Amino acid sequence: MKKIKNACIFFAGEHRKNARRPLYQTHLYKYLAFFDFYCLRETGKPALEMNYRAMERGPVPLEVYDGKERVSGCRFVKDDQGELVIPNSKPNLDFFSDIEIEILQRLVDIYSQIWVSAATMSDATHEEIRAWKRTIRNKMIDPALEFEGDIFKKKEDELTFQEQVYLTHKAVSC
Repeated sequence: MKKIKNACIFFAGEHRKNARRPLYQTHLYKYLAFFDFYCLRETGKPALEMNYRAMERGPVPLEVYDGKERVSGCRFVKDDQGELVIPNSKPNLDFFSDIEIEILQRLVDIYSQIWVSAATMSDATHEEIRAWKRTIRNKMIDPALEFEGDIFKKKEDELTFQEQVYLTHKAVSC
């Protein structure tokens, strides 16, 4: 949970600094999904290893959606437009690898622009996250669907490095 907490703090703080407006809960969900699935695609392992539900407007991280009170580094405050995510502290980036920090920063650089709305981010998740596209709405997303084809049926010499890492990680985690 510490890694999730620090990702939430990072996104809330950096988004506010760059966009000059607070981060809303919907934006946070998009950032977290992008982070997990981009890391999965680039390294073979999701950074936060959260469970996502394929909701109509994109993937929703259940550990945050159902457990906001456990994200101790942020306060969730309701206003007339939704729920704001306010960081209470600075993120501890020691929990992240260099590639993860690069992806965190890349996401903030892209999506913390003043003109980027929650709808824009939702549309982007629909385009970018293959696993969401391949999952029936309101069902749990299988991270393996982020890879092309069915990685469980591929021959070993057909697997990409990232697919091999994912399969190994999945086997060890079970």
